[in-house]
Amino acid sequence: MKTLTTKLIPLFFILFHITANTQSRRVADKYFEKFAYFKAVKIYEAVYQKGDTTKYLLKRLGDAYYNNSQTEKAEFWYQKLVEEKQEKDLSYLFKYSQVLRSNGKSEKSDSIYALLNKEMTSQGGEKYLNKNNHLQDFLNQGNQKISLRNLSINTAFSDFGGVIFEDKVYFASASPKTEKKEKLYHWNNQPFLNIYKSNSYYQLVEGTQTDSVFELENKSILSPKINTKFHESSPVFTKDGKFMYFSRVNFNGKKLGKDKKQTVNLKLFKAERIGDDWGNVEELPFNSDEFSVAHPALSPDGKILYFASDMPGTLGQTDIFKVDIKEEGYGEPVNLGESVNTTEKEMFPFISADNVLYFSSNGHKGLGLLDIFQTKLYDDGSFSKITNLDFPFNSRKDDFAFYVDSEGKKGFFSSNRPKGKGDDDIYSFFITDIPEVEKCYEYITGVVTNKVTKERIPNTIVKLIDDLGTVLEEKLTDSRGNYSFKLECQKSNYVVFAEKRDYRDLDSKKVSVLGEEKDKSYRADLVLDPLIIGNQIVIKPIYFDYDQVFIRDDAQYELENIVNVMNNHPNMVIKIESHTDSRGRKIYNRKLSDKRAKSTRDFIISRGIQSNRIESAIGYGEDNLLNHCDDKNSKKCSEEEHQLNRRSYFYIVSGREVTVDNSKPTVVDRKGYNKQKAILEKLSKFKSKKGKKLRTKSQKDKCYSGKIDCIE
Repeated sequence: MKTLTTKLIPLFFILFHITANTQSRRVADKYFEKFAYFKAVKIYEAVYQKGDTTKYLLKRLGDAYYNNSQTEKAEFWYQKLVEEKQEKDLSYLFKYSQVLRSNGKSEKSDSIYALLNKEMTSQGGEKYLNKNNHLQDFLNQGNQKISLRNLSINTAFSDFGGVIFEDKVYFASASPKTEKKEKLYHWNNQPFLNIYKSNSYYQLVEGTQTDSVFELENKSILSPKINTKFHESSPVFTKDGKFMYFSRVNFNGKKLGKDKKQTVNLKLFKAERIGDDWGNVEELPFNSDEFSVAHPALSPDGKILYFASDMPGTLGQTDIFKVDIKEEGYGEPVNLGESVNTTEKEMFPFISADNVLYFSSNGHKGLGLLDIFQTKLYDDGSFSKITNLDFPFNSRKDDFAFYVDSEGKKGFFSSNRPKGKGDDDIYSFFITDIPEVEKCYEYITGVVTNKVTKERIPNTIVKLIDDLGTVLEEKLTDSRGNYSFKLECQKSNYVVFAEKRDYRDLDSKKVSVLGEEKDKSYRADLVLDPLIIGNQIVIKPIYFDYDQVFIRDDAQYELENIVNVMNNHPNMVIKIESHTDSRGRKIYNRKLSDKRAKSTRDFIISRGIQSNRIESAIGYGEDNLLNHCDDKNSKKCSEEEHQLNRRSYFYIVSGREVTVDNSKPTVVDRKGYNKQKAILEKLSKFKSKKGKKLRTKSQKDKCYSGKIDCIE
């Protein structure tokens, strides 16, 4: 139920010619269109294994996992769609960027965002990326601490919501109602949602004497007058306690209502309190079979109802609307507009006692998938700047259904973040005011330089990581390559490291902060090794085992740097040159090195680089040794010395602008250059077997590598 309705996920249809897989794909399509993703994905994957690699199938596979928040598997299929099939559809670029960020691949996510921005029209582009790029801590106006608790009533199924009414907490849960086998919702293969209520009490936060969070116990399901055999969720109560609004699928007690496409949508209902029970359930007049209306929320004075919908006039997939509650009924629904709504999903609104709108969105830039945002509602209908609640309320996964009490101190939110008890879990929180004391800060400072040129590197990302591996903060170096982290005085161990496009991280630094001296500074200078020097991609040597051509594990790590550079420069074309040691016959070594070059090329292609971006992969045998280990000295050399000669070089042919500073000398390997020149001059005396002169470099390369027979 994080997703407003089964209708709201965009479905993309592509007509296919009839193939051997058509029947299986049609069966999977039927499951998909009924949102039975668990069943559909198994068939789609079988169809893929039989050779169907169309964009249509990759979209369906990615969407099936995306819709169930299985971001690692969604990334796998979206990567094939975007990077191998060159998909430019804006919605898929957006979803691919989202799952990358959710999976902790922020740099790659940002690069896809950049591609998304490039592909957008001027109108659509702003709607994706003009939203707030900054993140702000919730209530970060003073000195406060936030305590979280995963509630004990959470189950292995989806549990979310949490609103306080009188002395009870109401929420939704997909936990089985009985021990008998229940009908499952095929979207996520779980039972249908029902509304529950539970007793609440305060439990002290571990390690404190005064801080407490909500805990729940003794949950009970609401009566069949509210709960049907299908979905109900998101209850909210009027100020006088006489009425409850809630979400329910389009079900009248006898049959499901459907739109023209046979989709079952969500509707809003209102129930009246009758003693200790609820009854007289009626649906709201602005519902429709043709669209969804869900996730109700009330203004503090109870005169305005907010909700999420994809009704006509929606800017994105789902938007937040409001409608006036009048004595004679309801006004016309009004979209909150582009200040709040984006081209993606906005849902789960909540209005606090001080008139702040909290909602979840995947359209405003956040930490992962759905994030919780806030904005102040003003009397004139305008909004303050949208801000992200940041950690700990938001994570890389879905975070939604925020609620805070009238004092702004205690509340609930829901999330499917790691280390939970099941699918979606309910978390309670408590915000503590800490007495003001004189602050004590210490600093970690340093400069990032280029290992080769010794120059300082500006605009480099430097990360501060704690001893648990959590990234605490990121900074960009200034124009002189400097960075600085400000830390509260406490004894702790940190790691800092730098990362920048087209560089490798040469050395991270461990810093032990003592937390004893105010304003003390700890120095941690960092050095980055460039991956590109001139027209050559520089990596550590790729070693091959003696007389072997396969790519070793240690070489795979280095080749990933080549892949990263080429992904950073989509138009780059390279060539590969491989070499051997002197052992063995020269003609054999030429062929062996040629096979090593091809093996290197095949690995790079297997990582998603198109084959036409590798101009050539040629072996040059033993004619360009790096040391004295030639035929005469071969037996005197150690294995380590021989291994230095078994290597590959990577040269940029085109696709990257290289700025050359003529005021500084360029270091050239003259020995290697002269050897290559001598080889070409020698080959100029050769002819093909048919007696034709070798004129082009390509012909000479083929002669040298043994691809064609040639004679002197």
